[in-house]
Amino acid sequence: MKFYFAGSIRSGRDKLSVFIEINKLLNKYGNVLDKHVASPNVFELEQNNSEEDIYIRDINWIKECDALVAEVSTPSLGVGYEIAYAESLNKKIICIYDENTNLTAMIRGNKNIKLIKYSNINKMLDELEILLKELVR
Repeated sequence: MKFYFAGSIRSGRDKLSVFIEINKLLNKYGNVLDKHVASPNVFELEQNNSEEDIYIRDINWIKECDALVAEVSTPSLGVGYEIAYAESLNKKIICIYDENTNLTAMIRGNKNIKLIKYSNINKMLDELEILLKELVR
């Protein structure tokens, strides 16, 4: 199974430790196409790519993936765009968010998105693992 992981890069890296844990779990069930999103060095890794190159690469990865998993606690136009694009391609989508987040109704109200709200990272990872096991069946 191929996963696209969406998480805020330019809007803030406050959830980097969560990104890393989600990516570890995703790698257990398949291949994360965009591992760099969970890297502390993401800006260095991307410095030689033009914005157009990043857009084309990421769109192609979303087309290639079986499911998009997004940590949406930090508002990000890019992550929202990726989610909407994945939905237009009928991809499976899982959005994960901190319980203290005032999550937009556009995500909360979308029946095509599976949601995981968390206060405890380990419990969130357990819930995510249940969903991943369903996906890989």
